[in-house]
Amino acid sequence: MLSVLALTTVVLLGIVSQTAAIVVYTSWEKHSLVGSDVRLSCSFFSWHWTSPEVTFSWSYRADGARDSIAIFHYTGGAPYVDNKGPFQDRLEFVGNPARRDGSILIRNLDYSDNGTFTCDAKNPPDIVGHPSSVRLLVFEKVPVQAGVITGVIIGVVLGLLILIVAIYYLMRFLVARRVFSLSMSKHGKKGKGKEGSQQKQASVLMDPAKQKVAASEKKKQESRRERK
Repeated sequence: MLSVLALTTVVLLGIVSQTAAIVVYTSWEKHSLVGSDVRLSCSFFSWHWTSPEVTFSWSYRADGARDSIAIFHYTGGAPYVDNKGPFQDRLEFVGNPARRDGSILIRNLDYSDNGTFTCDAKNPPDIVGHPSSVRLLVFEKVPVQAGVITGVIIGVVLGLLILIVAIYYLMRFLVARRVFSLSMSKHGKKGKGKEGSQQKQASVLMDPAKQKVAASEKKKQESRRERK
Protein backbone atom coordinates (compact mmCIF):
# COMPACT_ATOMS: atom_id res chain seq x y z
CA MET A 1 0.00 0.00 0.00
CA LEU A 2 2.78 2.40 0.92
CA SER A 3 4.63 1.57 -2.26
CA VAL A 4 1.52 2.37 -4.31
CA LEU A 5 1.12 5.73 -2.54
CA ALA A 6 4.78 6.56 -3.08
CA LEU A 7 4.54 5.69 -6.76
CA THR A 8 1.39 7.81 -7.14
CA THR A 9 3.11 10.75 -5.44
CA VAL A 10 6.10 10.49 -7.77
CA VAL A 11 3.83 10.39 -10.82
CA LEU A 12 1.80 13.40 -9.63
CA LEU A 13 4.95 15.38 -8.90
CA GLY A 14 6.24 14.53 -12.36
CA ILE A 15 2.99 15.72 -13.94
CA VAL A 16 2.99 18.95 -11.91
CA SER A 17 6.62 19.63 -12.78
CA GLN A 18 5.82 19.18 -16.48
CA THR A 19 2.67 21.31 -16.45
CA ALA A 20 4.25 24.09 -14.35
CA ALA A 21 6.13 25.43 -17.39
CA ILE A 22 6.45 29.11 -18.27
CA VAL A 23 3.71 30.46 -20.56
CA VAL A 24 4.48 33.41 -22.85
CA TYR A 25 1.75 35.78 -24.08
CA THR A 26 1.64 38.22 -27.02
CA SER A 27 -1.11 39.73 -29.15
CA TRP A 28 -2.37 37.69 -32.10
CA GLU A 29 -2.18 40.49 -34.66
CA LYS A 30 -1.28 44.18 -34.65
CA HIS A 31 -2.33 46.87 -37.17
CA SER A 32 -0.44 50.17 -37.54
CA LEU A 33 0.01 53.06 -39.95
CA VAL A 34 3.04 53.93 -42.02
CA GLY A 35 5.27 56.37 -40.14
CA SER A 36 3.69 55.63 -36.73
CA ASP A 37 5.04 53.78 -33.68
CA VAL A 38 3.84 50.41 -32.44
CA ARG A 39 4.19 48.67 -29.07
CA LEU A 40 4.57 44.92 -29.21
CA SER A 41 3.62 43.48 -25.84
CA CYS A 42 5.11 40.35 -24.30
CA SER A 43 4.47 38.89 -20.84
CA PHE A 44 4.66 35.50 -19.19
CA PHE A 45 3.16 33.36 -16.44
CA SER A 46 5.39 31.37 -14.14
CA TRP A 47 4.84 29.44 -10.93
CA HIS A 48 8.09 30.86 -9.53
CA TRP A 49 8.84 34.32 -8.26
CA THR A 50 10.27 36.69 -10.85
CA SER A 51 13.96 35.90 -11.01
CA PRO A 52 16.66 38.59 -11.29
CA GLU A 53 17.97 36.43 -14.12
CA VAL A 54 14.78 36.75 -16.17
CA THR A 55 15.41 37.05 -19.92
CA PHE A 56 13.42 38.22 -22.95
CA SER A 57 14.33 37.54 -26.58
CA TRP A 58 12.65 38.94 -29.70
CA SER A 59 13.10 37.66 -33.25
CA TYR A 60 11.65 38.83 -36.56
CA ARG A 61 10.67 37.08 -39.78
CA ALA A 62 9.68 39.32 -42.69
CA ASP A 63 6.75 38.36 -44.91
CA GLY A 64 8.03 36.01 -47.60
CA ALA A 65 11.24 35.19 -45.71
CA ARG A 66 12.11 31.70 -44.54
CA ASP A 67 14.34 32.41 -41.56
CA SER A 68 13.98 34.62 -38.51
CA ILE A 69 16.61 37.05 -37.27
CA ALA A 70 17.32 38.09 -33.67
CA ILE A 71 16.52 41.77 -33.08
CA PHE A 72 16.49 42.16 -29.28
CA HIS A 73 17.65 40.46 -26.11
CA TYR A 74 17.25 41.36 -22.45
CA THR A 75 19.50 39.62 -19.92
CA GLY A 76 21.39 40.44 -16.75
CA GLY A 77 19.22 43.49 -16.19
CA ALA A 78 20.26 45.20 -19.45
CA PRO A 79 18.65 45.40 -22.94
CA TYR A 80 20.60 44.68 -26.11
CA VAL A 81 19.42 45.72 -29.59
CA ASP A 82 20.90 44.06 -32.64
CA ASN A 83 23.16 46.62 -34.32
CA LYS A 84 22.83 45.14 -37.80
CA GLY A 85 19.14 44.39 -38.17
CA PRO A 86 16.37 46.47 -39.76
CA PHE A 87 15.36 47.91 -36.38
CA GLN A 88 18.76 48.89 -34.99
CA ASP A 89 17.88 52.59 -34.76
CA ARG A 90 14.13 52.22 -34.29
CA LEU A 91 13.69 49.65 -31.52
CA GLU A 92 13.31 50.59 -27.85
CA PHE A 93 12.74 48.40 -24.80
CA VAL A 94 9.65 49.67 -22.91
CA GLY A 95 8.95 46.67 -20.69
CA ASN A 96 9.33 46.12 -16.98
CA PRO A 97 11.00 42.77 -16.20
CA ALA A 98 10.10 43.01 -12.51
CA ARG A 99 6.45 42.88 -13.61
CA ARG A 100 7.13 40.17 -16.20
CA ASP A 101 6.77 42.63 -19.07
CA GLY A 102 9.16 42.36 -22.02
CA SER A 103 7.45 44.77 -24.45
CA ILE A 104 9.33 46.60 -27.19
CA LEU A 105 8.51 49.75 -29.20
CA ILE A 106 9.25 50.09 -32.91
CA ARG A 107 9.27 53.62 -34.35
CA ASN A 108 8.65 55.04 -37.82
CA LEU A 109 7.03 51.98 -39.35
CA ASP A 110 7.30 51.17 -43.04
CA TYR A 111 5.68 48.60 -45.34
CA SER A 112 8.87 46.55 -45.18
CA ASP A 113 8.23 45.97 -41.45
CA ASN A 114 5.33 43.63 -42.19
CA GLY A 115 6.09 40.27 -40.66
CA THR A 116 5.98 38.05 -37.59
CA PHE A 117 7.62 39.01 -34.29
CA THR A 118 8.31 36.22 -31.80
CA CYS A 119 8.93 36.69 -28.07
CA ASP A 120 10.54 34.13 -25.79
CA ALA A 121 10.92 34.50 -22.01
CA LYS A 122 12.79 32.56 -19.33
CA ASN A 123 12.37 32.85 -15.59
CA PRO A 124 15.02 30.54 -14.07
CA PRO A 125 14.57 27.90 -12.85
CA ASP A 126 11.36 27.96 -14.93
CA ILE A 127 12.75 27.80 -18.45
CA VAL A 128 10.48 25.25 -20.14
CA GLY A 129 7.92 26.82 -22.45
CA HIS A 130 7.04 27.90 -25.96
CA PRO A 131 7.57 31.33 -27.55
CA SER A 132 4.60 33.41 -28.65
CA SER A 133 4.26 35.33 -31.92
CA VAL A 134 2.43 38.44 -33.10
CA ARG A 135 1.97 39.43 -36.73
CA LEU A 136 2.45 43.10 -37.64
CA LEU A 137 0.53 44.57 -40.57
CA VAL A 138 1.45 48.08 -41.70
CA PHE A 139 -1.13 50.05 -43.75
CA GLU A 140 -1.47 53.48 -45.23
CA LYS A 141 -4.89 53.53 -43.57
CA VAL A 142 -5.92 51.05 -40.90
CA PRO A 143 -8.80 48.97 -42.36
CA VAL A 144 -12.13 48.88 -40.60
CA GLN A 145 -12.50 45.53 -38.91
CA ALA A 146 -15.56 43.33 -39.35
CA GLY A 147 -16.48 43.69 -35.68
CA VAL A 148 -16.71 47.47 -36.02
CA ILE A 149 -18.96 47.16 -39.09
CA THR A 150 -21.21 44.66 -37.29
CA GLY A 151 -21.46 46.97 -34.29
CA VAL A 152 -22.43 49.91 -36.50
CA ILE A 153 -25.13 47.87 -38.26
CA ILE A 154 -26.57 46.67 -34.95
CA GLY A 155 -26.56 50.23 -33.63
CA VAL A 156 -28.40 51.54 -36.70
CA VAL A 157 -31.04 48.77 -36.49
CA LEU A 158 -31.63 49.42 -32.80
CA GLY A 159 -31.90 53.15 -33.47
CA LEU A 160 -34.54 52.56 -36.17
CA LEU A 161 -36.53 50.26 -33.88
CA ILE A 162 -36.50 52.86 -31.10
CA LEU A 163 -37.61 55.55 -33.58
CA ILE A 164 -40.49 53.38 -34.87
CA VAL A 165 -41.69 52.62 -31.33
CA ALA A 166 -41.51 56.31 -30.40
CA ILE A 167 -43.55 57.31 -33.50
CA TYR A 168 -46.14 54.60 -32.74
CA TYR A 169 -46.74 55.79 -29.18
CA LEU A 170 -46.80 59.42 -30.32
CA MET A 171 -49.52 58.64 -32.88
CA ARG A 172 -51.54 56.78 -30.25
CA PHE A 173 -51.26 59.76 -27.93
CA LEU A 174 -52.40 62.20 -30.64
CA VAL A 175 -55.37 60.01 -31.63
CA ALA A 176 -56.47 59.60 -28.01
CA ARG A 177 -56.18 63.34 -27.47
CA ARG A 178 -58.30 64.04 -30.58
CA VAL A 179 -61.01 61.59 -29.50
CA PHE A 180 -61.08 63.12 -26.02
CA SER A 181 -61.46 66.65 -27.39
CA LEU A 182 -64.33 65.60 -29.71
CA SER A 183 -66.19 63.86 -26.91
CA MET A 184 -65.82 66.91 -24.66
CA SER A 185 -67.17 69.23 -27.37
CA LYS A 186 -70.28 67.02 -27.90
CA HIS A 187 -71.07 66.91 -24.18
CA GLY A 188 -70.62 70.65 -24.02
CA LYS A 189 -73.21 71.28 -26.75
CA LYS A 190 -75.77 69.02 -25.04
CA GLY A 191 -75.26 70.77 -21.78
CA LYS A 192 -75.75 74.17 -23.39
CA GLY A 193 -79.04 73.05 -25.03
CA LYS A 194 -80.52 71.91 -21.72
CA GLU A 195 -79.43 75.05 -19.98
CA GLY A 196 -81.02 77.17 -22.76
CA SER A 197 -84.45 75.48 -22.38
CA GLN A 198 -84.31 75.78 -18.61
CA GLN A 199 -83.43 79.45 -18.85
CA LYS A 200 -86.36 80.01 -21.29
CA GLN A 201 -88.83 78.34 -18.90
CA ALA A 202 -87.47 80.32 -16.00
CA SER A 203 -87.85 83.58 -17.93
CA VAL A 204 -91.53 82.78 -18.71
CA LEU A 205 -92.27 82.06 -15.05
CA MET A 206 -90.57 85.22 -13.84
CA ASP A 207 -92.29 87.64 -16.37
CA PRO A 208 -96.02 88.45 -15.42
CA ALA A 209 -96.96 89.52 -18.97
CA LYS A 210 -95.70 86.27 -20.37
CA GLN A 211 -97.65 84.44 -17.63
CA LYS A 212 -100.92 86.13 -18.77
CA VAL A 213 -100.29 85.25 -22.39
CA ALA A 214 -99.59 81.68 -21.45
CA ALA A 215 -102.79 81.55 -19.33
CA SER A 216 -104.95 82.97 -22.16
CA GLU A 217 -103.57 80.49 -24.63
CA LYS A 218 -104.30 77.73 -22.18
CA LYS A 219 -107.97 78.90 -21.82
CA LYS A 220 -108.38 79.09 -25.59
CA GLN A 221 -107.16 75.54 -25.93
CA GLU A 222 -109.60 74.33 -23.21
CA SER A 223 -112.59 76.14 -24.85
CA ARG A 224 -111.77 74.55 -28.17
CA ARG A 225 -111.77 71.16 -26.56
CA GLU A 226 -115.22 71.80 -24.97
CA ARG A 227 -116.74 72.84 -28.30
CA LYS A 228 -115.56 69.72 -29.86
